[in-house]
Amino acid sequence: MEQVAESLGVLADGTATHAGNYFVANYPPFSVWDRNGASSATSRLAKPGDAETPLGLYVHLPFCRKRCDFCYFRVYTDKNHNEIEAYLDAVVREATVLGRQPFLGNRQLEFVYFGGGTPSYLSSSQLVQLFKGLSTALPWGAPVEIAFECEPGTLTRSKLEAIRDLGVNRLSLGVENFDDAILEGNNRAHRSKEIYRVWEWLGQTGFEQVNLDLIAGMIGETDGKWHRSVAETVRLAPDAVTVYQMEIPFNTTIYKGMRESGASAAPVADWPTKQRWTREAFEALEGNGYSVGSAYTAVRDSSRIRFVYRDQLWDGADMLALGVSSFGYLDGIHYQNEPHIEQYIAAVARGGLAVSRALPISREESMIRQFVLKMKLGRLETQPFRDRFDVDVTERWGDALRLFQDHGLLKFNRDRIDLTREGLLQVDRLLHAFFLPEHTNIRYA
Repeated sequence: MEQVAESLGVLADGTATHAGNYFVANYPPFSVWDRNGASSATSRLAKPGDAETPLGLYVHLPFCRKRCDFCYFRVYTDKNHNEIEAYLDAVVREATVLGRQPFLGNRQLEFVYFGGGTPSYLSSSQLVQLFKGLSTALPWGAPVEIAFECEPGTLTRSKLEAIRDLGVNRLSLGVENFDDAILEGNNRAHRSKEIYRVWEWLGQTGFEQVNLDLIAGMIGETDGKWHRSVAETVRLAPDAVTVYQMEIPFNTTIYKGMRESGASAAPVADWPTKQRWTREAFEALEGNGYSVGSAYTAVRDSSRIRFVYRDQLWDGADMLALGVSSFGYLDGIHYQNEPHIEQYIAAVARGGLAVSRALPISREESMIRQFVLKMKLGRLETQPFRDRFDVDVTERWGDALRLFQDHGLLKFNRDRIDLTREGLLQVDRLLHAFFLPEHTNIRYA
């Protein structure tokens, strides 16, 4: 009950945006993964995996035109052509070694996600060579989904055609905002004219689904500017829209400025304002035929649009990691590759794998991981937890669920849990109430 009360206390009092991670991307927290566990991941790769468990792949392409002030990913803006080529060679070499591991057995990749950084920063010829290398090295087959992140200013029509021809069927466009002053003020590389130019090309090239990203609460955001961005999104009518609420992790440029100035709160909107803006975006999208599918996403046709990477990973799929600082999951073992490009390339040159830290998790932690991630969908069936883990989650966390229900954040019975819109808009704050005690008051990442 104490950790539940603390969670509600944060909801009530923590309105300003302070430094630290808000978004719960995994469990247990990244801060408890360590180098001592790295051998557990390599050892697991040396044994056959479960053929019934979906297998995916995450590829990290860390190059960008500029580093956004709010970015907390491993990115590089100073690498020349030869350095990028050396990195891509290392990724293919790592994939070749991975492809020989018994863990893959006769399994086929069901989803592939290219993240960054900016995957579309690469040239068309580099992308062709990368895909050729990966599809040769790994059991590529015909993945259900190949997702690919893009920044508008890095795209041309011919590059879009090349990306489509490589099999990408989910293109995610990092628009973030349509206001040029906000884009410039947050050190974003593109401007609105590049968004509109790309959108015309997208209409001509034809991808199965296009997702558009927005961020609620960037520096300089106002009601009027946000409403215009939402209206423009509705007008363009992408297949899916992802809305993130701005957070300020410790490794961002914004936090560096806060630390130098002695500021305790970030120069961005507070949490109630960001939640209101996200609510308004969802309501506008719902008014135009979209349905809200998670705490962050709305889709135009839920019968056709899927996000396989998210749904399978959150349901316990295995995922291989390729590239610097990339994250993977192997049958109950979290792992991450070397966090710096020089060390990553050197590790691959030595032996082909570049695991830097890992964490084998218990059956209980695996159950909690699946529970907190699936709660982000806004609805959760309880029977799968009884079947898979022999746990009745409504009994395990009955006190927390009742308290959240009393505060209008969710409704539940023995069969299912449904978050209200108010609960969904701040679900990442609620999730800490379901962590084990040793994970509730530590740094998340």
